[in-house]
Order: sequence, then structure tokens, then C-alpha cells
Amino acid sequence: MAEIAPRQDRNMAGMFASMVAVAAFIVAVVAVVAAGRGGGSGGSGSTSGDSGAPSSVHVTLSEFAIKPSPVAVAVGGKLHVENTGTTVHNVTVKDTTVKTPDLKPGASAELDLSSLKAGSYTLVCSIPGHAESGMTAPLAIGSSAAAPAAAASGSATGASPAASGANPNDAKIDFSASPPPEFKAYDPTLQPAPGGTVHDVEIHASETELEIAPGVKQQMWTFDGKVPGPTFRGKVGDLFNVKLVNDGKIGHSIDFHASKVAWNVQMRTIQPGESLMYQFRADYAGAWMYHCGTNPTLHHIGNGMYGAVIIDPPDLAPVDHEYLLVQSEIYTGPQGEPGDLAKMSVPVWDAVVFNGYVNQYKHKPIRVEPNQRVRVWVVDDGPSENSAFHIVGTVFDTVFKEGTYSLRPDARKGGSQVLDLQPAQGGFVEFTLAEVGLYPIVTHKFSNVPKGALGLFQAGEVDTSGAGGH
Repeated sequence: MAEIAPRQDRNMAGMFASMVAVAAFIVAVVAVVAAGRGGGSGGSGSTSGDSGAPSSVHVTLSEFAIKPSPVAVAVGGKLHVENTGTTVHNVTVKDTTVKTPDLKPGASAELDLSSLKAGSYTLVCSIPGHAESGMTAPLAIGSSAAAPAAAASGSATGASPAASGANPNDAKIDFSASPPPEFKAYDPTLQPAPGGTVHDVEIHASETELEIAPGVKQQMWTFDGKVPGPTFRGKVGDLFNVKLVNDGKIGHSIDFHASKVAWNVQMRTIQPGESLMYQFRADYAGAWMYHCGTNPTLHHIGNGMYGAVIIDPPDLAPVDHEYLLVQSEIYTGPQGEPGDLAKMSVPVWDAVVFNGYVNQYKHKPIRVEPNQRVRVWVVDDGPSENSAFHIVGTVFDTVFKEGTYSLRPDARKGGSQVLDLQPAQGGFVEFTLAEVGLYPIVTHKFSNVPKGALGLFQAGEVDTSGAGGH
């Protein structure tokens, strides 16, 4: 089956899961007490005469749960772990070296607990993002052990150690810092659609350490080692043959919003070392999002696995410059580690950026000349925040959003100030810059401007040193 996260609110599911966990804990405690009185074992497998807890327990893994929960086992016991899910999982005793191998769907393994003393522990799946999505369970070894009250930080419902969702170990961004002079910004130039009507491309999924702000590095999950991933461009009717190769250490997938395909076939998760062919025909014009859809999808998108597909409308006019800006949020984890899923679930972002890096076009302005005609495509890849795309000092005379024009130059002399986009929406605006100078690029949701959503267009020769440019 495909490994695609349902696009729906998970709060009720999380509440239900919590209720089930509490009920299961009560049942387990009653069973252990009954076992101590000779009433039964309280779990599967043979029992231990001294504690009443079973010497072995059958544990199943799925998206995203460890069952039963809690787990009670005798001292010196073992777990028979079976992956009944659709992606790779494991069981790790938190804060110890005791763990199973990573198990593919349908695989199983024995987990020997004989090295652990009687006491309370926590079972987790250590695949990135899985514990945060709910794959935790209290483990009690020996009859005197009390089940732990909490497991890994965060949960499928968005719970977090602090009300803000922040982990004190998460990397901190200094928005006043400047990158070194040799810093190269993500090239925003959008190349014309290549010739031909068939596009054969290959894209690689991997986990890659990238700098997302001056001095701040994260383990981003990427397409082709960058954030956002490569841009695909074509015309209505073009055929795309995309080979996805998983060079990473965890499962990944790809979901093109511009396609009409069965999600359980071409959008399925592939494991490390595997590949798949994803074919779609671009039947509709627009600025489309693509992303990894592997559970938890929120973590994969929030950690960098997204990009844009541009399908030109048939009557696209010529311009002097075309650019693509992808807006997204950054949720930092500790330095060099993946982003914090608990913060994504709240959501509480650390930064909002264009093309994956804090304020990069403030430090490296986009250079044009006065009165040149400019088209900027914008895709809001979120995963959760909207965009009010605005350029200070000009007026948009053309607006194309979600597959159609809402404004074009005509006798009405209409103008637009903002391209408003919800997550996964896209479009473009066209404009000219009338005078030599600097023109800020922002989202007009101004609370996000000081959080990294700031850039500059430079029209003509301008001293940019005071604006942060090199």
C-alpha cells in the first residue's frame, strides 16, 4: 500500500489514541495484579512465576503506533516485534542501546531485554519523526515497575514540552546576522520551458545537512540535495517521466500536485536504495507544489522535501525576466539535526523564507533594470502558513492565480498589490520597477517579515551595503 499521510485534522484521532492508551494501561495494570494473585499472565507468551508478568510479549508496529501500550514483561524477558505497517519501523528502548534492526513491512525480530534491570522504560521507533507521530509506549520490566507517564517529546496531536512547542536544544536563528561574502543565494531565475513535449528527468531523495540561516545548519530532507528541490517546467499537454531514486536512510516518496494519478501507485513510499517511475501528463496550467508524501507528511514537507512545477498557460506573454520564489517555514531542530515535528504540529515556526534560506535576497538582491518587465512566480509550499506576496514600491498589472488570470492590462487600468496564497497554492505577478533603487520583497503578513521573509529587487546601480547586500 502507499505510504501517504491522510490530509485531515488529526486532533480527534490523537485524543482517541490517548483515551485508548489510558484504557490499555488500566487493563494492563489490572492484568498484572490479577496475575500476581494467580488469575492470569496479563500478556501473551509464557509467564514468569516470580513476577506474574509474561516472559515474552508480541508487539506490533504500524503508522503510527506501538501495540500493546503499555508493555509489561518479566525481568530477563523479550519482545517479539512484528512490523504490520507499510513502511520501515523499529523498536528502541529509549536512552539505551537495546533496539531491533530496522524492519521492513512484514518483517519481525526478537528483542532481548535481559540486559535491562527491573524498572520503567519507554519504547520508541527511532526512525526520524515516528516517535513524534505517536510511536511510543511505556515499558514495565518486572512486577514492581510503574509504567512511565510520558514517552518521546511531541505527539501526533502536536503536544510539546513547552506551550510554544519549542525544544530548548533547538538551533536559534539570529536574524540580524549576515552570511559571509562568498555566500551564494539560491538562484531564483526561472528557465524557459525546455523544447519538446516529453520530459525525462531523474530526481534523488536524500538527507542532507544544509545551512538555512547564517551559522545554522540542519539535516534537511531533500530532493537533489537542495531546498526547495529542482523546478519542473513545461506546457499544457507535456508528458513527464520522473524517476525517483531514494539515496537516503529512510523511506521517501513524491506527490506532484500537477498530476492525476492514483496515490497508492505512483506516490507510494520507496525504501532506501529503491526507485520508481512516476509518469503524468500536464493537463492544466498553473504553479504547482510537489512534495514527499511519506508519513508523517508534515515532517517531510516541514523538513525541506518540496518544490514547484510550472506549467505555462497557452497565452503566456514574453517578459524580460522570470523568477520563482517558493515560500515556506523553517522549524529548527538541534544544530545539524532534522526539524522539530512537535513545533510543526502546533504550528510554531522559527522562520518564514523564500527559497529555503533566511533573508537571502536581502543579502544578495535580485538585479534588474528600471522599466524592464518582470514576472515572479510564487508557490506557497508551507506546510502551514499562508502568503501575502507583495513588492514594496510597485503595482502588479497582471495576476495569475490557481490556473487563471484575475488581472491583465486593459482599458480598466486595474492594479493589484498582493498575491494571496494558501499553502500549496501558486501563481504569478507581472510588474515594472519605475526608478533606480531598492524594492523590498515581503509577505504582507508582516509578523513574518522579521522572521526571514525579506528580500530585495535592485533596479539599476544602487549601493546595497546599507540594506545588507554585499
